[in-house]
Amino acid sequence: MPEKKKILIRIGSLRHGGAEKVLATFLKNIPEDHYEIDLLLNLFSGKYLDQIPEWITVIHLNKGEMITTNRLQDIPKKAARVIYQKALNKFPNLLYNGKLKGKKYDIEFAAIHGMRDEILNSPLQSSKKIVWIHNDLSQIKDYTETEIKKFFGFDKIMVISEKIETLFHNLAQNETEKQKIVKIYNPLDTEEILINAEKPVINYEFDQKVPTFISVGTVFPQKGFDRLLKVHKKLLDEGFKHKILIVGDGYDFENIKKLKNDLRVNETATMIGFTDNPYPYIKNADFYILSSRYEGFPTVLFEAITLKKKIIATEVSGVREMLNNGELGLMIDNSEEGIYSGMKKALLQPQDFERYSEKLKDYEMPFNLENSVQKIVSVLNDL
Repeated sequence: MPEKKKILIRIGSLRHGGAEKVLATFLKNIPEDHYEIDLLLNLFSGKYLDQIPEWITVIHLNKGEMITTNRLQDIPKKAARVIYQKALNKFPNLLYNGKLKGKKYDIEFAAIHGMRDEILNSPLQSSKKIVWIHNDLSQIKDYTETEIKKFFGFDKIMVISEKIETLFHNLAQNETEKQKIVKIYNPLDTEEILINAEKPVINYEFDQKVPTFISVGTVFPQKGFDRLLKVHKKLLDEGFKHKILIVGDGYDFENIKKLKNDLRVNETATMIGFTDNPYPYIKNADFYILSSRYEGFPTVLFEAITLKKKIIATEVSGVREMLNNGELGLMIDNSEEGIYSGMKKALLQPQDFERYSEKLKDYEMPFNLENSVQKIVSVLNDL
């Protein structure tokens, strides 16, 4: 039996984001007998913690929930965390000889782009280094071309969509850099989605007479929930009866809640916060709406497709691939105007969405769990 590969994986926490979910799904499905894995979290928190297999060692820098506010009583704790993490980033030997007990890893793996510098600045010169890119970095304001090119310091760059793959190919300066880029669709468990969708809806009542548009995601500006609510208000003012349901939590939650209040749409727009099972809500809604400003490969669309929903989605990275060039759902311009036209079409001409439903009936997802896991495993084994 060959010796197990020692792998260090780094991510901020295991809270309710797409990248965190994908990592947990991947770890649940890889062969235990091949690897010895340490998962290092900046913050020991999140709904996916209990999904990490027991054979994986979970290590953390800080404990407790994420602090998203600047309330006076939270500031000392928040500052202490930041200072501690910055010190470890500046003097990585403290981390590797302390928390990580001087362990020599074969592979160091940044599970999100935000862990780039932590992994590239590792004192372990001999380890192979991998990064998993879940976002279209060209849409994130701090990521200039110079910043994005730094990712070529990794031995392998795993990307999750064609658009991100193209971005990196265009920035690669030679064949060696191009060889580092590998596209792997996110591993997602279709069976789990279908089983969980049959569970009851809690704390919400769907109105059979009024169409409901659902949107699920971490409440960040990236997700465009502000645009969704403004369009909702505009359509209500024009006499189009409908409801909006937003499922998710995040640092922008209070801002979006305030906007909902300011727009006076509390009767028709609902924010139920975080749930660890959004699938019954998606299943019971009439339309799934993706209002994002940017994405990498929106996992939630995979879930909506699995549940055969009528989909309206802004044309961000990954959407064209997922919706099969518009065969499986309506692709709209990435703007408030685009969201308005898509929702208005759904309300005025719902029959036009039947063609998508027909296509979805017998549609088989090209991105399946087994293929994705196998591809990631082969990247690990080839390094």
